[in-house]
Amino acid sequence: MRKIAVVTIARSDYGIMRPLLKKLQQSGRCALQLIVGGTHFEARHGSTVQEILADGIPVSEEVPTPVKSDDAEGATKALSEGIAGMAAAYARLDPDLIVVLGDRFEMFAAATAAVFLRKPLAHLHGGELTLGAVDDVMRHSMTKMSHLHFASTSRHGERIVQMGEEPWRVHVSGALAIDNLNDLELLRPRELEERLGFRFEGKPVIVTFHPPTLENLDLGEVADALIGALDRSNGTVIFTAPNADPGGRLIHHKFLEISTKNPKFHFVESLGTAGYFSLMNCAAAMVGNSSSGIIEAASFRLPVVNIGRRQEGRVRPDNVIDCGNQQSEIESAIDRALSEPFRRSLENLTNPYGTGHAADLISNVLLDTPLDERLLYKRFFDLNQRPDILKSGPP
Repeated sequence: MRKIAVVTIARSDYGIMRPLLKKLQQSGRCALQLIVGGTHFEARHGSTVQEILADGIPVSEEVPTPVKSDDAEGATKALSEGIAGMAAAYARLDPDLIVVLGDRFEMFAAATAAVFLRKPLAHLHGGELTLGAVDDVMRHSMTKMSHLHFASTSRHGERIVQMGEEPWRVHVSGALAIDNLNDLELLRPRELEERLGFRFEGKPVIVTFHPPTLENLDLGEVADALIGALDRSNGTVIFTAPNADPGGRLIHHKFLEISTKNPKFHFVESLGTAGYFSLMNCAAAMVGNSSSGIIEAASFRLPVVNIGRRQEGRVRPDNVIDCGNQQSEIESAIDRALSEPFRRSLENLTNPYGTGHAADLISNVLLDTPLDERLLYKRFFDLNQRPDILKSGPP
């Protein structure tokens, strides 16, 4: 059987990959090799490898790459260790095809290692833009390393072709994370309260805020402005942990500190996929700068306040309200998000990232594409050739 290695490096991408992993596992047509690295083993990120084990998906290789300092040097050292660790894992497993997702530097390490071992790469969520984060560079670089592409919208698929990728390699699948809504049993608010260990005052506000790595900002000031704006709301505020980018530990400390001082604020290292989606389903709004606010939240018709430039360039559903980093700007955006007229305006919202059937398309392509020289030897596709065979999908 075809050996397909899938790399996961954080709670965020595992939640996205989960439907595909299940589909491949159930297909009976491949040997699934799950490689787990990045922050999955770190306590301050929730030790999320336990969620993978609870889902019954065997881990084939572990590649821990802890970021040892809260700066660019720490991330760079983790990147180099990740390349070495992933190369060793591939050498042991000898996969026929490797699947990577997104734009994180830990995932970039996994893609880079595959190139020199001449392993075909399949990449999810290419062609997107996040102009306020260094992830933009990682994502586009991974596109050029990869042999198969699964884009979340047709616009993103066209952008992949614009980068010189042959159209037959590009498939518009929609966003894989939305598939979770088809098979995850969401928790009721009371069940979620019991799992988290505290009661909600009204509908909670969920906060997922990561370091904007290309903006020249004082992250402490931005975190204080965000906390100050949230303090005006009446209900429960739930912080999730920021990612491992430079500055993440400072934000983590700020959120944890206010949660020990003010009973309306709560900090959760990791909610797990079911917990995170359940919270989105019952929340009043989401505030921060996470891709989940841009991609998944629209499926819940959840108002989202998107702060700063970190997600600038992504396709925006109508539930997203963009604002600056100042407290007054965040306050105004939150007020609008929580207003009844804005919530009513979202009643007929459809998610531009798809309806939750990406795993079927992606798994079929992974299982059926011939692993031959045509796949491995890439030709540059010039723009004077029309991408007339680009697969159809979400707009």
